[in-house]
Amino acid sequence: MDHGWCSNLPDWLISGCANQATHLQVIQGTVVVRRTFGRSGPGKSASIHLYSSTSIDPANGKARLSEHATFKHGRKAKQNGESTIIYRIKFHVEPDFGVPGAFITKNHDTHEFFLISATLQLLGNKKIHFDCNSWVYPFSKTKCSRLFFSNACYLPNLTPEALRPLREEELHFLSGDGSGERKEWDRIYDYDCYNDLGSPDKGQDYARPVLGGSVKYPYPRRGRTGRPPSKKDPLTESRPEIIDLDIYVPPDERFSPQKMKEFISNSIEDVVHFLIPEAKTLLKNESTGSFQSFKGIHEMYSNNRNEELEGWITEKLKTLVPEELINEITHATKRQQLKFPTPQIIEKKEMAWKEDNEFGRQMLAGVNAAVIERLRIFPPISKDGKMSTIKASHLEGELDGLTVDEAMRQWRMYILDHHDYLFPFLERINKQGVCMYASRTLLFLRNDKTLKPVAIELSLPGSEDVEVVSRVFLPASTGTQASLWHLAKAHVVANDSGHHQLISHWLKTHAVVEPFIIATKRQLSVMHPIYRLLNPHFKDTMHINALARSILINSGGILEKTLFPGKISMELSSALYKNWNFREQALPNDLLKRHLALEDDESPTGVQLVFDDYPYGADGLEIWIAIKRWVGDYCRIYYISDDTILSDAELQAWWTEIQFEGHADKRNENWWYKMDNLADLIETLTTIIWIASAFHASVNFGQYGYAGYPPNRPTLCRRFIPIEGTVEFAEFLRDPDKYYLNLLPQRFEMTLGVALVEVLSRHSSEEVYLGQRRSLEWTDNEDVQKKFKNFSETLMDIERRVNERNKNPKLKNRLGPAEIPYTLLYPDTSNVSLKGGITGKGIPNSVSI
Repeated sequence: MDHGWCSNLPDWLISGCANQATHLQVIQGTVVVRRTFGRSGPGKSASIHLYSSTSIDPANGKARLSEHATFKHGRKAKQNGESTIIYRIKFHVEPDFGVPGAFITKNHDTHEFFLISATLQLLGNKKIHFDCNSWVYPFSKTKCSRLFFSNACYLPNLTPEALRPLREEELHFLSGDGSGERKEWDRIYDYDCYNDLGSPDKGQDYARPVLGGSVKYPYPRRGRTGRPPSKKDPLTESRPEIIDLDIYVPPDERFSPQKMKEFISNSIEDVVHFLIPEAKTLLKNESTGSFQSFKGIHEMYSNNRNEELEGWITEKLKTLVPEELINEITHATKRQQLKFPTPQIIEKKEMAWKEDNEFGRQMLAGVNAAVIERLRIFPPISKDGKMSTIKASHLEGELDGLTVDEAMRQWRMYILDHHDYLFPFLERINKQGVCMYASRTLLFLRNDKTLKPVAIELSLPGSEDVEVVSRVFLPASTGTQASLWHLAKAHVVANDSGHHQLISHWLKTHAVVEPFIIATKRQLSVMHPIYRLLNPHFKDTMHINALARSILINSGGILEKTLFPGKISMELSSALYKNWNFREQALPNDLLKRHLALEDDESPTGVQLVFDDYPYGADGLEIWIAIKRWVGDYCRIYYISDDTILSDAELQAWWTEIQFEGHADKRNENWWYKMDNLADLIETLTTIIWIASAFHASVNFGQYGYAGYPPNRPTLCRRFIPIEGTVEFAEFLRDPDKYYLNLLPQRFEMTLGVALVEVLSRHSSEEVYLGQRRSLEWTDNEDVQKKFKNFSETLMDIERRVNERNKNPKLKNRLGPAEIPYTLLYPDTSNVSLKGGITGKGIPNSVSI
């Protein structure tokens, strides 16, 4: 026999070729399994059958199935930094079996294993690769085998006939029937409302409204867990009595064991950073009060004392955190130095955060840089017709000799508006013991393109006679007015911090992406090219969202403890979801809506920035067009005309489900693309990828750099700005700095907030960035691989240009007074080491933290 097809195989594969029976064909290959600490791997307890993609079994009309093989001769290896076991597999199949296109594996063991990939070697050195990356649970639990398809992509109507029934059955299986409580091993994707935020069984104070499914509280849907209802409210899903880190998400959506270990370890480390200084007073139910000086705040970053938790504190801790974490926390206190890393905002210039230039720059280059708008009406008018109390006379002398009208005509007036959406909630918010205003901040664009704040309006609900009570504050450099101006800026930033965390970050990335994930898994086969394009951008999102529902956004959770809206935080995010429009999430459309760009048919993005020194806008548009070109190149490989879009049954079902189930409260057709042409598909996919990767990176990974120093970005205010002639004003005059410190969150909320943003700002050590894929064999299409390489190279070019812009002294907003280079949209694609940590740069593929 001619064994030439074996010439490139390892010796251990060649040995089996010579002895094959003449009437059977031998297919050999490997499977790669993640090595789990303390387990030997599945070995022979896992069996595998191949499905042909070209030959149909006449007995059942499905793909022909091979005899089974088992995992043999496992050897340990490292792949992409992971510890793995590589097993050999060998099949004897009939000569007319054809080309394998799928396989099923059955786990006879008592433990699950993680199957990374499989590779088959055929005649003529042809390889078929399967990117699996999935858990295979014991058959005794699942009552079914696991199906995997090869890396070949097919539109539904081009699916090989042999594989068509398998494709349809797998999608039906993943959708479930919408009933029952989900178990750890269930691979079911279904929708539910946010009915698990409250804990009414703990008392009315912990009850929260159901978000989603009503006109009053619209919201994106989440993944269904199916837990039983609470005892006191049948509409609210019950919650565990302790923090639940094992809340259900489909197995393939979970963090890897390494990432989960890292996440818990980082969280413990950061909790320890704030716990020791606060524990003794906190756990004795004593008020920790305010920091008494800025020096006291700075000690959080310089205190190197190593201390251990006293025994009584450890016992008290058991009421706050899961028991399994107590040992970790206790151990951590023995090895951790008790300091936070120095945030960027005070690293080079300790007091630069107080400057007006830095205050304005952060609206263009900070962590919430997609909110500021160009002012088009003066005075600003609320949606209900109420006019701002800021007058043209307030701005005299602040506009470089221009009138307000002249400055507006020259596109030099801007507004940060936290008024209209917030005002209806203020009365309820302030009853929770905080002192918050709704704010409008007007800014003037100087000749050097820096933003100068020129007026701040702070408003409160009034009495029956006066609906709104407003005060206007103006910039000053010295004396009492300068101190009042500083307090006014703190209130503005507190508004912005709440909006950033609840709206820009949580709602507009984490929450809105989850329905896209669920619909993709339910309606697009893994063989579908759009599934293959999108799937990396969904990695770990459902799991981090589930953890957020467990410890961050739930009643009594960390966000309620640290953000000014408190118990109505999620209600507030629901109110702003009413204004969410998918089309407007595209960066060019967003810039046009905020009047920070003009339409430009000659630009590849279709827009031109009003001024170039807008770091978020400038870098973002480069990333946007790179993603769009890649998406367009990819889609044109599979879709040759608009008719192929309309005839793609899976794609149309996917898009319909997103609108009518995933975002069921947002059915206005004007908010969505019609999905009847290639342009709509490209714009839709570009927007999804932009949200999940670049936009999330821009609002997440700079959090510690800016909010790690709370005076720069307080999350709530505990004092109103004093009125002249009052006792409070006299207190303010005696010591303005002390009054400012007493306005900030208390020590506990402040340090807990710092610990939170330190966790959220960290990159995982296994992060995969935009323009990267963990597997080089994620597709079998050489044209796709070539286009993806072009995409990666384009992102590397963008990195170079970002660095050049950051070094350009004419672009004042790239560094600012605090000298923080703008790198939140620096792709970091060229970084292949994947070390993780707080870097303030890098665009991960997905919302994974």
